[in-house]
Amino acid sequence: MENAETAAPLDVFTASQTSRAWPFEEARKIVKRFPGGKRDASGELVPVLFETGYGPSGLPHIGTFQEVLRTTLVRRAYETLTGGHPTRLIAFSDDMDGLRKVPDNVPNKGLLAAYLGHPLTRIPDPFDRYESFAHHNNAMLRQFLDQFGFEYEFVSASDRYNAGEFDDALKGVLRNFDAIMDIMLPTLREERRRTYSPVLPVSPSNHQVLQVPVTVVDAEAGIVRFEDITGEMVEQSILGGKSKLQWKVDWGMRWTALGVDYEMCGKDLTDSHLYSGRIAQVLGGRRPEGMIYELFLDENGEKISKSKGNGLTIEQWLEYGSEESLGFYLFREPKSAKSLHAGVIPRAVDEYWQFREKLPSQPIEQQLGNPVWHLLRANGYHGGDGDTLPVTYGLLLNLVGVLGAQATRAQVWSYLGNYVENADPAAHPALDVLVTAALAYNRDFVAPTLKRRKPEPNEAAALAALDAELAATDDNASAEELQTLVYEIGKDPHYGIGALRDWFKALYETLLGSSQGPRMGSFIALYGIAGTRRLIAEALEGVELPAE
Repeated sequence: MENAETAAPLDVFTASQTSRAWPFEEARKIVKRFPGGKRDASGELVPVLFETGYGPSGLPHIGTFQEVLRTTLVRRAYETLTGGHPTRLIAFSDDMDGLRKVPDNVPNKGLLAAYLGHPLTRIPDPFDRYESFAHHNNAMLRQFLDQFGFEYEFVSASDRYNAGEFDDALKGVLRNFDAIMDIMLPTLREERRRTYSPVLPVSPSNHQVLQVPVTVVDAEAGIVRFEDITGEMVEQSILGGKSKLQWKVDWGMRWTALGVDYEMCGKDLTDSHLYSGRIAQVLGGRRPEGMIYELFLDENGEKISKSKGNGLTIEQWLEYGSEESLGFYLFREPKSAKSLHAGVIPRAVDEYWQFREKLPSQPIEQQLGNPVWHLLRANGYHGGDGDTLPVTYGLLLNLVGVLGAQATRAQVWSYLGNYVENADPAAHPALDVLVTAALAYNRDFVAPTLKRRKPEPNEAAALAALDAELAATDDNASAEELQTLVYEIGKDPHYGIGALRDWFKALYETLLGSSQGPRMGSFIALYGIAGTRRLIAEALEGVELPAE
């Protein structure tokens, strides 16, 4: 694939102009915004600025990953569409925000409780490792993004506020105070309107971020008047870290101050995106291009909530699947609501490898519609050990399910020797990742549900016939030969099985303990003829075979 692109880069450029893959569709919005590329006053090309946002009141999660990954996919698509125009990606941490509640997953909760309302960068680190709670979570964010190889620039809101780098934009908020209020007040409940202010001053007495009305005293000097927490009326500058803007106002200000050209967000922020865009326009800026993506649902179809804990963490996905499969799952249909639970992982793993196996043989226009083409160009997806996986994840799970909850990695690899050439973890690192994942998935989700049923009399007769055929079959028989053998027995009217699907369902339920299963020829080749015959013997134990 990469060799083909190197040999004929114009083919990729030409094909990208008409590709309907969603990253290209999104990237075209930016091309339309800057028809000749983004340029400075002298006409020189300057980088298009992509942004993702992060609230450091908690640790990075799968939503953080999806937003950075999807934004990176659009970034790379834009570079392809334009033949290599420059880009930048900012990972922005809103760490000037006041702490609203104490998270459940931190130590020393009492320490944080004493700092409610204080900027996150001015609160002690409950983990006692960094200078503040925000610094700890920001470090976790950078470690998280670095783990997956993302190319980005980290920007801290507190650093920008405290260093005065937002001061001009803050003066702009004061100059346009009434216009911003006109945008925001109709969106608020009556009670909230009475206390709302676009600007949240930092209390000079206890350093909390205050939710109080303010009066503009001198916009050019950045001076406002407000009632401090002590009840005293105070006149104070909002510059140099002495204030924080309300969320929607802050978003619009940031777009304007930084010159953000593209930022996507979840459906729950649709209204925020609209009103922040109007505020950016008032401030002399422009709402960036972006995609509004759908949110994840749990296995019951309910919206995932961090407070409910009904979601799936990125650590859990990587325990039961692979990084590539997570990227693949997040790539597909971003504007459609999708379930996010452990049950979706096996299919995502196998579909990733199906698309990857197709990629080298596809013409370039089809490659650009293949999710794997995009993922291999995003940071962190470097390709593993080839374009094929010798054993599907589904088949691995069937093998591990038969071996039991106490199966080991060494046991699995010993059986893989029946099926995989040079069955060594070092020779197949991507497969080895999935062996470990399959053991964990089986332990937690498959083994507790497996229950083999006894075969019906006609099924028992067919199983006995299968055993006899296997006994007469060479141990080196191919998966196709074994599949044909299984087919022939299932089609034999003598056993009264009915449709072939009923025969395979019987095999799954009596031998594997599940209503669904693999291609049986592949399973027998993997588990071995002797092992499969042991399974048949266990299924037939105590079952009286019908008389011939």
